[in-house]
Amino acid sequence: MNHPLSPFPLHIFRAYDIRGKESVLTANLVHAIAQGLVQQYQQHQQNQISIGYDARLNSPAYAEMMRQVFLAHHFQVTMVGCCSSPMLYFMARHTAGNGIMLTASHNPKSDNGIKWIMQGEPPTPEMIQQVAIDATPYYVLNQSNSGWANSVATTSHEFIEDACQQYQNAMLQDIHLARPYKVVLDGMYGSAGHCAALVLQKMGCEVVVLRCVANGHFPDHAPDPSQEKHLQHLKTAVLEHQADIGIALDGDGDRAVLLDEQAKVISADRLLSLFAEMCLKTHPQHEVVFDVKCSTMVRNTVRDLGGQAVMIRTGSTFLRRYLAQSQGKAVFGGEYAGHYVFNDGRGFGYDDGIYAALRVLEYLSQSEAGSISALMQKYPERCCTEDTYISTHNIEPSTVLNDVESCSQQSGAQLSKIDGVRLDFEDGFGIIRASNTGEYFTVRFDADNPSRLNDIRDTFVSMLSERYPEIAQDILDAQ
Repeated sequence: MNHPLSPFPLHIFRAYDIRGKESVLTANLVHAIAQGLVQQYQQHQQNQISIGYDARLNSPAYAEMMRQVFLAHHFQVTMVGCCSSPMLYFMARHTAGNGIMLTASHNPKSDNGIKWIMQGEPPTPEMIQQVAIDATPYYVLNQSNSGWANSVATTSHEFIEDACQQYQNAMLQDIHLARPYKVVLDGMYGSAGHCAALVLQKMGCEVVVLRCVANGHFPDHAPDPSQEKHLQHLKTAVLEHQADIGIALDGDGDRAVLLDEQAKVISADRLLSLFAEMCLKTHPQHEVVFDVKCSTMVRNTVRDLGGQAVMIRTGSTFLRRYLAQSQGKAVFGGEYAGHYVFNDGRGFGYDDGIYAALRVLEYLSQSEAGSISALMQKYPERCCTEDTYISTHNIEPSTVLNDVESCSQQSGAQLSKIDGVRLDFEDGFGIIRASNTGEYFTVRFDADNPSRLNDIRDTFVSMLSERYPEIAQDILDAQ
């Protein structure tokens, strides 16, 4: 039976990876993308690759498909198996820094995706679009060929212990705890919990393990620890076991959310400030990099510590590329979404959730603070909103942002257009930006106190209300 040709789904080739619904990211499409990736690596004179995959049900089969395509083009292929993205990046050092990870990170179980690195660095947005261009002819060719679709049978997830061992050993050599801790670790059924639990145990910690078995059905919810409602199991266990810390990892382990001993979430802004303190102690006057969604506290902390505060656009790949190309000037980078990258002569130059958590425990063990909450006391919680998603109401985002920029001249705030429109006041900030992943804006507000938070939000609402009353109302309704 002949099926009509489906248009090539360009929309899943995003600013920093490929990600979409399984109904779109079919076996045919993955095979076509593999051909596009082969061309990209060949154009950079590369001939070896490491391949890993997350807990999703079709990830091992898609990884095997990638392996076959690269072998057919005479690449040396190393399979890393079911692993975290950080472990894949670590193992890719053995294959000239080239690696492909089948993962949709923290997305729902209905999604899958592809991340990759080329000679140790993530692709640029232009490189991602080029893969789409190079994959298109193969996708059209495969539309009438059901062979690839039928080849994706259920393939079991394989943990390759040698890879896990090498990754563990690197952490054991890097991190030195002055005393052990009681840790609750929530792997959220992703691919990172298995190895992370072993690392913590080998460091002498008492580990209470939650959902650390890879399970692509994700029976509770999407593996996204940034949503506080997903942390209920972890909060309960931290209190029940009187643990020193709670650690939640996302689906592929490149992000972490930490809870203190009172089971309170430590916000990314506070952790970024602590990491800046750590790295500027050993590397004074260096750069600390953060994305446009981070609070005024991060900028002020870096400046107060004598460092150089550098704000960049949102996206962990942009963060990693900036650090890699900074020639050692930037010693740390982080994102509001929970990506933390150390570049201080320790760590591996990419975002790794369990490594970031271990750096907190190490710093705590060497400090006079008796607990995580005491360690964080100097960085009080901000008055802020979470990332809020607002419909574009079918209005071109650039038109809205240009109008906000024009109106903002009267606000007396410092304007940044790195990624959307951000207005910085002495005591807080507000931002509206077009999403990289859907037809909506993301907005976030932050201030020293609730009154100023409302003032800053109202500033944005008033700039939008005349021409875009629906968007303005959505911001008010999201309070």
